[in-house]
Amino acid sequence: MFTVEQVQRYSRHMLLPEVGAVGQAKLLDAKVLVVGAGGLGSPVLYYLAAAGVGTLGIVDFDTVDRSNLQRQILHQDDRVGMAKTESAERTLTSLNPDVTVVRHDVALTSENALDVIRSYDVVVNGCDNFPTRYLINDAAYFLRRPLVDGSVLRFEGMATVFEPGQGCYRCLYPAPPPPEMAPSCSEAGVLGVLPGLVGLIQATEVSKLVVGVGSTLVGRLLVIDALHMEFRELKLRRDPACPVCGDDPTITELIDYEAFCGFAGGDVASVSAANATTG
Repeated sequence: MFTVEQVQRYSRHMLLPEVGAVGQAKLLDAKVLVVGAGGLGSPVLYYLAAAGVGTLGIVDFDTVDRSNLQRQILHQDDRVGMAKTESAERTLTSLNPDVTVVRHDVALTSENALDVIRSYDVVVNGCDNFPTRYLINDAAYFLRRPLVDGSVLRFEGMATVFEPGQGCYRCLYPAPPPPEMAPSCSEAGVLGVLPGLVGLIQATEVSKLVVGVGSTLVGRLLVIDALHMEFRELKLRRDPACPVCGDDPTITELIDYEAFCGFAGGDVASVSAANATTG
């Protein structure tokens, strides 16, 4: 049963035949974990809170820096130095009191990732480093949770969805690049509005997964060139030789991801031709 305030707040959802009261109830019951309260996590969390996702978990151990404010819309200038999870909680609960924010003020590791992710229905990747990306991928797959993935750098962004049994991040990028070949946004820069664009796509995919409507980005990689405002779609497919989700997996538990990413080769700048084709 909805309160009068909830009927008012979510009236535009309830007008949609594809969502309606049943879909809104699913959103209010959903538990979504967002890893990272930065550039991507900010728009994802903001719009999921506005949509009425009942429980939002946030994983981040960083504090707000003034350089974040060009793109991380959850935070404000007077919160510089504050834990990002605390700043995010203040913004989200002020936006929508229906939302319960669960703060995970930790760095995800092989020791805690399964315990953190286990209680959530959907996982959103908003992190900016390869060890955590592979860790989130493997943990989500082992727990059979859908993973909504996104990334940004300079003027380019990407988004996709990985459903257990239909491919994973390792099918797309079997090996990480050497550290010197993978600059971060703090090293290479990023257009401030770009994380908002990609994050909104991620929030849209989460909403559809929760409500159970439409076609998601499973099996598709959406590539955005914001400099020329061009969108390309690459088709993804599960790699039978994938060490995690393949026919004969060789990785069946969480590993040392720092070591894996520090010594493995490969160029992440180009999508593996074996598993992605222009669509």
